Amino acid sequence: MKNLWAPWRLDYILDEKEEGCIFCHAVQKEEDSTRHVAIRGDACFCILNKFPYNVGHLMIAPNRHVSRLNELDEAELVEMVTLAQRLEDVLTRMMRPDGFNIGFNLGKAAGAGIEAHLHLHIVPRWEGDTNFMPVLGDTRVVPQALDKFYDNLMNALAEETE
Repeated sequence: MKNLWAPWRLDYILDEKEEGCIFCHAVQKEEDSTRHVAIRGDACFCILNKFPYNVGHLMIAPNRHVSRLNELDEAELVEMVTLAQRLEDVLTRMMRPDGFNIGFNLGKAAGAGIEAHLHLHIVPRWEGDTNFMPVLGDTRVVPQALDKFYDNLMNALAEETE
């Protein structure tokens, strides 16, 4: 295959890039739907990954700009793990994945795209979701647009509180 068309990504490619830390911008600005912030806690928040490993890829970050796990205080650590538990349940109900990858990439050598602000990845996984595209073509196929997934997630979170 020579071409993979994903025209919905053109807006992101052409958009002007914001300077600074994306997580700090998300904390400071009340543009949740634009920035795809799904949950704001007292010490942490959940945001969708704009470059998802898989559909449903979420990240939980502390409100404070810290880069290492050992820099978190107890409240941040507890809220981060509590949010991860909640989101695992919500994603399980929404998407019925076969499993999850949940973890931190600490440092560039470990795959951290944003090293300066610690964040926890939650990635739903399905049997067979690693196929020839990412292995041979170095291309991921994400079957749902980010905005549509955000809307679905916000609906699922709203149903959870009813």
